[in-house]
Amino acid sequence: MSTPLNEGEDHGDVFLDEDDIVEEINVDEEDLPDADDDADSDTEADVDEADDSVHIFTGHTGEVYTVACSPTDPTLVATGAGDDKGFLWKIGQGDWAFELQGHKDSVSSVSFSSDGQLAASGSFDGVIQVWDILSGTLKCTLEGPGTGIEWVRWHPRGHLVLGGSDDSTVWMWNADKAVYLNTFSGHASTVTCGDFTPDGKTICTGSDDASLRIWNPKTGENIHVVRGHFYHTEGLTCMAITADSSLVLTGSKDGSAHVVNIITGKVVTSLTSHTDSIECIGLSSSSPWAATGSMDKKLIIWDLQHSIPRCTCEHEEGVTCLSWVGGSRFVATGCVDGRVRIWDSLSGECVKTLRGHSHAIQSLAISADGNHLVSVSLDGTARVFEIDEFH
Repeated sequence: MSTPLNEGEDHGDVFLDEDDIVEEINVDEEDLPDADDDADSDTEADVDEADDSVHIFTGHTGEVYTVACSPTDPTLVATGAGDDKGFLWKIGQGDWAFELQGHKDSVSSVSFSSDGQLAASGSFDGVIQVWDILSGTLKCTLEGPGTGIEWVRWHPRGHLVLGGSDDSTVWMWNADKAVYLNTFSGHASTVTCGDFTPDGKTICTGSDDASLRIWNPKTGENIHVVRGHFYHTEGLTCMAITADSSLVLTGSKDGSAHVVNIITGKVVTSLTSHTDSIECIGLSSSSPWAATGSMDKKLIIWDLQHSIPRCTCEHEEGVTCLSWVGGSRFVATGCVDGRVRIWDSLSGECVKTLRGHSHAIQSLAISADGNHLVSVSLDGTARVFEIDEFH
């Protein structure tokens, strides 16, 4: 018996003889995939292959952890990765890259000085390197902490560098003179986050020891320790300081955020709605709102005047990083699912999903002119997306 498979005028009939049959398989109806399931998996596959980026930086050979955009040059980007390297590179100039050589362990943090003249790279090797952007040379190497650098920040006006270490200390140097200025000791565990206040007069640091410490940069004096009742029960992960230098918002593994008065050291209010670790926090520059991202797959926009959530933005996976887009009402988030999403903080709607990464987003930054977003991922790439419609 022969069965015609298809009858094509040009090719004649194609027949399958019984001799050609290798094996007959009985298929149970229930084992057959539903048409709907099939359609879904097809579209998901298509989505995974889509790439909305306009530039991909592939200079790193390891997971990329950190990214910063120059405050003065809209094309200049710094990235750091698990390949023990940092790079300076330019958006739209795929043939230009400058390697920040010399680190002996993962580059955990990169940061530009406020005037854009210098870039600092901090590493788990315990060293911070400072680079002169104009000349493309290593300006100085700042040493001191016994173990890895978790983060690096610049003074808002001068070339002072602040670095937090997993040996529970914070260090400050003068990058122009390559000299050590002060050590801030008191935390009992890794210093996970910290910064100068925008007026440059105070330092705030948060630790895995569940405390916030407020310091005088000149004397090294510990002005306030915030911990215990009414505050976090687990380690701090992130912080943001208001433009007037009066309040600091901290996020923690315990899923809560707290607002602390920097002058008095008192907890002003608590923002409790997340059900898992808060990974990132950001303040709107144009309204009294804050954004928090959590491993509970949510971005929450908070009304700080009333300490209530304005809206909750649901993700597929945990939210690892966020940034307000300039002075606009839009917030960009990076997610464990490899997507970057742009949210309207007024409506809570996701107005754009930016695809291209194949693994979790670790960090994101917005270019100085607000036209581009740069995200870095465990997939080893940095990707640039156009966001000029969201100014």
